[in-house]
Amino acid sequence: MTKSEFLDKLQEALGNDLNGAAVRENVDYYSQYIRGEVDGGRSEEEVIGELGDPWVIARTIIDAAEGAPGVGGYAYEQGGQAYGQTYGQAGQQGRTAGTNRIGTSGRGWWKLVLLLLGVIGVLLAVVAVVGGIISLVAPILVPVLIVAVIVRAFGRRR
Repeated sequence: MTKSEFLDKLQEALGNDLNGAAVRENVDYYSQYIRGEVDGGRSEEEVIGELGDPWVIARTIIDAAEGAPGVGGYAYEQGGQAYGQTYGQAGQQGRTAGTNRIGTSGRGWWKLVLLLLGVIGVLLAVVAVVGGIISLVAPILVPVLIVAVIVRAFGRRR
């Protein structure tokens, strides 16, 4: 994937949930980052491959932008010049500018379902382990207990 393709996909992904200024700021950040790394001697393909999928990056930026204003962010410094933004500010800009934000409330329901399934999975694993231990110990322990009860019963008669 080329730098241009990467930035186009990132812009498209961010454009659905953030305002124009936030999209431009993030696309400019990644453009400058890629340029800085290439100027430093790395290949464009290597840098873009290291960054990964632009849709995943966009989802991370959008999720962070939906958080509380002023919380989280990124910073990048190259040649003494700093780049970056606070995610909460980007999210606030998106809300105040009247951007197209479709169904942001209730997006986390699947996380609750996933947590619930995880807890159920752990409980089932614990029950399976305890049941396995009991099934291994029972054939030995039950006869020993029966013998102990019989010995004790006959021991009292004397």
